[in-house]
Amino acid sequence: MKLTKIELHNFRNYVNQSLDFSDGINVFLGENAQGKTNLLEAIYVLALTRSHRTNNERELINWDSQTAQIRGILQKRLGSVPIELDLGLKGKRAKVNHLEQARLSSYVGQLNVILFAPEDLSIVKGAPQVRRKFMDMEFGQMSNRYLYNSTQYKKILKQRNRYLRDLHHKTQSDRVYLDVLSDQLSAYGAEIIFQRLQLVKKLEKFAKVVHSEISQGKENLAFAYKTAVADDQLTSVESVYQNLLKQFSKIKEKEIMRSTTLIGPHRDDLHFVINDKEVQSFGSQGQQRTTALSVKLAEIDLMKEQTDEYPILLLDDVLSELDDFRQTHLLTAIQDKVQTFLTTTSLSGVQQELLTNPKIFRIDNGNVSLEK
Repeated sequence: MKLTKIELHNFRNYVNQSLDFSDGINVFLGENAQGKTNLLEAIYVLALTRSHRTNNERELINWDSQTAQIRGILQKRLGSVPIELDLGLKGKRAKVNHLEQARLSSYVGQLNVILFAPEDLSIVKGAPQVRRKFMDMEFGQMSNRYLYNSTQYKKILKQRNRYLRDLHHKTQSDRVYLDVLSDQLSAYGAEIIFQRLQLVKKLEKFAKVVHSEISQGKENLAFAYKTAVADDQLTSVESVYQNLLKQFSKIKEKEIMRSTTLIGPHRDDLHFVINDKEVQSFGSQGQQRTTALSVKLAEIDLMKEQTDEYPILLLDDVLSELDDFRQTHLLTAIQDKVQTFLTTTSLSGVQQELLTNPKIFRIDNGNVSLEK
C-alpha cells in the first residue's frame, strides 16, 4: 500500500496544498511550529477519521473556514483507489472511489497507518488506558469486526454507567434493565477480549524476533494480556461471555455503590515481560525504548499478515529520541519494505546513509517546497 498523492483544503494551516509522494521515504523537514507535523497528522486523519493530537475536531479546520477536506490517492495491490474525508462542524463524511460510505467504520481500513512518535514510548511505561487505546486503534484498522464490536461496546458502556448512577434513585424492580445492559456489554466485551488475545499473540510472535535482534539475543520479550476473566475461561467467545455475565452478577451491588462498570475490556491491560521481569516496573529506560520499537516494527508485519498489504509508517520526530543503534535498526528494517513519512527539524541527527533516495519537503510557515 502506498499513498501517492494528498490534497489538503483548509486543514490546519494549509489552505490549499497538493503533494506527490515517493514510494520510499518522504521527509518533512522544518523548524518547530511550521506545519510539518500537521502534514503527518493529515495522513493519520485520512486513515482513521480522527486525530492523534486532539479530540477537538474544530482544531483541524482552518479558522477562516467551516469545513476541511483531505483527499488521497492510494496505490494498492488491486489498483489505484481515491479516498476522501470531509470534516465539518456537524460531522464527517468519507468517500472511497467517489462513493460516500454509510458508516465511518466501513471506511477505516482503506488506508492503514502506523504512527511512531516520542509519546508512543508511553505504550510501555504509561498508564493502562494508553495500551488499551493502542490495541483499539491498531486492531481496529486490521479488522472491521473488531472496530464494530469496540464501537458498540463503548456505546453500551456509556449507557450502563449512566444507568448505574441513576440506580441510586430507583427501586429494586428497576434493576432488570441493568441485567439487560450487562448481557449486551458481556456479548461485545467477549468478542473484544477474545480477538485481542488472538492478535496480541500474533503481535508477540513478530515482536520477539525484532527484540531478540536488537538485544543481540540477550533478551526474550513476551506479552501478557491482563483481564478479569479467568484464564481457563479464555478458550472461546462463549466461555468469556458466560464468565463476564457471572462476574457482573457477583459484583452488581459494588458497581451500584460505585456507579461505574468495574470489569470488561475497558479495564484490561497489556504487560510486557523481558526475561520474566515486567518491563513497566523493572525495565531500564533502554529496555522500555527497545520494547516500544519492537512493538511498532512488529505491527508492520502483523498488519501485512492480517490485511495482505503493508501499512504506511509515520515517524513523528522520533529518530531524535533513539540512539544510533536503535535508529539503525529501525531504518534498516523499513528499507524497501514500507512507505515512510518522517518529520524532523534537522537531518544532522539522522543517519542519512540509511535513507535511500529520500524525497525531502521543506516546510516553512505552511509553505512546502521540494528540495533538489
